[in-house]
Amino acid sequence: MQIIMMDVDGVIVSGRPKDGAHLFTDLEADLGISAPTLQREFFKPRWPDIITGRKALLPELAEFLTDIASAVSAQTLIDYWFENDSRLVEAVIDDMAKLRAKGLGVYLATNQEHMRATYLMEVMGLAGQVDGIFYSAAIGHRKPSEQFYRHIQETLVASPQDITLVDDTEENVIASRARGWNAIHWRANMSLLDELAQIPSE
Repeated sequence: MQIIMMDVDGVIVSGRPKDGAHLFTDLEADLGISAPTLQREFFKPRWPDIITGRKALLPELAEFLTDIASAVSAQTLIDYWFENDSRLVEAVIDDMAKLRAKGLGVYLATNQEHMRATYLMEVMGLAGQVDGIFYSAAIGHRKPSEQFYRHIQETLVASPQDITLVDDTEENVIASRARGWNAIHWRANMSLLDELAQIPSE
């Protein structure tokens, strides 16, 4: 069976629901937190451990907010973050449904921590749109590490030539091809069905 592995951010999900802008565009105006400070003091030092499941998001974010003397709670910031990063690309969702109707397996293959992975599947409803999710915090490795791809392949007991990754990050695409997978380097406004049709059949 052919298996399609869909990246999430930049492929299925694109920015804020209201306008597609970056999720933290109005962060300082809305919550009084500087986006550059968030990047420098939270994401740069803490994210590598969070995204691979070694540390949990909530306490790490709470500690960061205490460090910058913010009155905003970690849960408030998480709610703001997830809600502002939930604009589904409907054309891609529609094409995924068509692929599943034809009998192909469609999975998420994404760098996520546990809370957002749950949000994607349960709150945003992606559990009903895919056959499953593979994400970095659960695997313990993130794309583009070889261990990430190996885990998926071994779990599904699939041949590499039967798997196609759709991802907007070139490094992830290159790493999957090195594993023997097919891959599409995704760009905005591509057609998923058209791009898959260009992959030679074995």
